[in-house]
Amino acid sequence: MVPEGLFVDLHTHGLGPYDTRAADPRAVLGLCASHRRRGTALLYPTIYPSDAAAMRAQMSAVKEAMMSGGQAGGLIGGINLEGPFLNPARCGALGARNFMRPSLSNLKGLISGFEDVIKIITVAPELPGALKVIERCAGLGIRVNMGHSDATLKAAREGKRAGAAGVTHLFNAMRPFHHREPGLAGFALLEEDIYVEIIADGFHLGPEALALVLKIKDPGKIILVSDSVKGGSGKPVFEAGILAGGGKSVAECAKTLKRIFPGMDEKLLKLFGRDNPLRYMGLGY
Repeated sequence: MVPEGLFVDLHTHGLGPYDTRAADPRAVLGLCASHRRRGTALLYPTIYPSDAAAMRAQMSAVKEAMMSGGQAGGLIGGINLEGPFLNPARCGALGARNFMRPSLSNLKGLISGFEDVIKIITVAPELPGALKVIERCAGLGIRVNMGHSDATLKAAREGKRAGAAGVTHLFNAMRPFHHREPGLAGFALLEEDIYVEIIADGFHLGPEALALVLKIKDPGKIILVSDSVKGGSGKPVFEAGILAGGGKSVAECAKTLKRIFPGMDEKLLKLFGRDNPLRYMGLGY
């Protein structure tokens, strides 16, 4: 399905002059073409949190691009929703005004008609009502990640019991690890069957943080993502002084990881950037 030497990106908002905010299938196809040129064979266009109408317009554009045929549209594996059921205390550059209260009615109003193409959603498990949302999404076959979260270790465990299976961009936009309250980050490192995204672009995570993940986490549960955004060209993008996203493809992140850890086996790069994301999405490997 994914040729040797090419990569899978489960988390990308944009690249170059294109992003999902445009709510235009031509922009989605441009995003796909940009990724294809930079080593990506399968991707999941990621929708920013906003009001339901705006998010649905963006999802509609992705769905139309998926159905358009052609090489670019064929790269789309489905939609990734980064929110909107996130914690304002850990909003990062997403803008807390765009978040929604987790409820089954809000979820239905957001995803109705797109259940077949939504494949991933990020939820902050500690929010009131979030566990029911996680349970419903998992029941629909949507992979639930926990992220943009102030979750304690207890809340993260409750999220897993409700059906969450992964953690969005480990260490970024979450409660910092504390020696008496390890939070979502500690949970992600210690919970053996939880997948974790890492953004190894040389900016989102320092070398020591990456080394910690590589030493502690089962290699079969680490997923390399770009979290790339519009305007990025090899370098990260900042909004109002806040790190908003990456500017590298997953293939380029893999090269950065190899540069940071020169002795890293190429098989690990393939595992992080291709096999693990495919396995997480139930696509083999």
